[in-house]
Amino acid sequence: MKEIIVLIGAGSAMFTRGILADLIKQNKEIELRLVDIDKDILSIVEALSRKMIQAKNAPIKLDASTDRREMLRGATTVICTIGVGGRRAWEQDVFIPRKYGIYQPVGDSVMPGGTSRALRMIPPMVDIAKDVLDLAPDALFFNYGNPMSAVCRGVRKATGANMVGLCCGVNMIGNYLARILDAKNKNFQYTAVGINHLTWFTEIRVNGQDMIPSMYDIADLKIKNVIYEELGTKRVEEGTAREDEELDQPFSWHLFKLFGAFPAVYDAHVIEFFPQFFAQGKYFGKQVGDTCFIIEKTIARGDKIYNEMKEQALSKDPLPEDYFDHIGGEHEQVTEIIDSIRTDAGRIYSVNLPNKGQVPNLPLNAVIEANAIADAGGLKHIVQKPLTDGIAGILATKFAWVETIVEAALEGSREKFIQALILDGSVSSLDMATKMADELLAAQAEYLHQF
Repeated sequence: MKEIIVLIGAGSAMFTRGILADLIKQNKEIELRLVDIDKDILSIVEALSRKMIQAKNAPIKLDASTDRREMLRGATTVICTIGVGGRRAWEQDVFIPRKYGIYQPVGDSVMPGGTSRALRMIPPMVDIAKDVLDLAPDALFFNYGNPMSAVCRGVRKATGANMVGLCCGVNMIGNYLARILDAKNKNFQYTAVGINHLTWFTEIRVNGQDMIPSMYDIADLKIKNVIYEELGTKRVEEGTAREDEELDQPFSWHLFKLFGAFPAVYDAHVIEFFPQFFAQGKYFGKQVGDTCFIIEKTIARGDKIYNEMKEQALSKDPLPEDYFDHIGGEHEQVTEIIDSIRTDAGRIYSVNLPNKGQVPNLPLNAVIEANAIADAGGLKHIVQKPLTDGIAGILATKFAWVETIVEAALEGSREKFIQALILDGSVSSLDMATKMADELLAAQAEYLHQF
């Protein structure tokens, strides 16, 4: 079977470049169809993609259109990477809550930013799903858009489409823990279960040995490093000096010590699920948005990447020699998963699927992130042990938030939007929740037709 892949939201520059580089390396005859609602961005992505294909003389047929229905006919795989409103709308999701003293490291998964983003994302994704069911009902259907659990749940609730959510976060933490345990080239295995961006590593083994007990000493060291920094003391003893900002993760290690499981993905995402501990953006002696987790830098980096992509697409110069080197990121799993399904390889991946009992003490139908097998039958969940009551309780509240914001998005309900903001836990009063909801609805009105 010839693979016909439709990429919806192709203007996501790094993702499109990354997945195309992966497809080129496979050297298989495929058809890639690019879709984006912005014809100017689409023309740039198309030009760059053609340049990449020609540089490697790859057997890839490329097409592009703003008409997704035209592109969906006959598709065997559909991958969605849309971000409704782009970086400018994302800015408002972060900047408006700051007026109320709420500081978000990312603002795309939970907290007011993720809650607002869900309202923009769910209705268009439902429309896409309806088109997929109409024109390519047998296609593999993947989503990378955030908030992951809410988007996938909204699509499944409204259409029944078999959408699978993918994220590189669990892989990232798996690699992080393997480095810390000096197990990168050994038989490193884990089980991770939760909600996207708060997925708990409940089992970690190296060569069959349980590594959880030995991680408590590591946690003490990581936490101690942060305490030294807060006191203004630079710790430089061998093996304890900080390699880069991501390696300490004090809150995640605190949670590990308390719950006996390690959360993914890094503190930038994890602390957003516990806003009550980081009032006014205070984070271990630092300030979110000022001295750490500066969203302006993240957004500026996205703008810079787009401008570089545009320059490379329009330039007559050939692409740099290192342009096809491995590019890490969100796209990494999807080509492998497609291959595992088409070849009946039965490899295991972390994916977002509805809970049909595979995690017995999480809500049924909640979209959970956990291990699944990719074989000729598609992606199949793996039955897990029950989570501890503490972890299950934390997640249950977040899945209740998901259900509430999904209903708000599908119904165009201001009241349920306010309820979701209250459930999230970032706001300090009903009045704050109401005022912030109205301000976010006004700022994002052009994307919220259901209201």
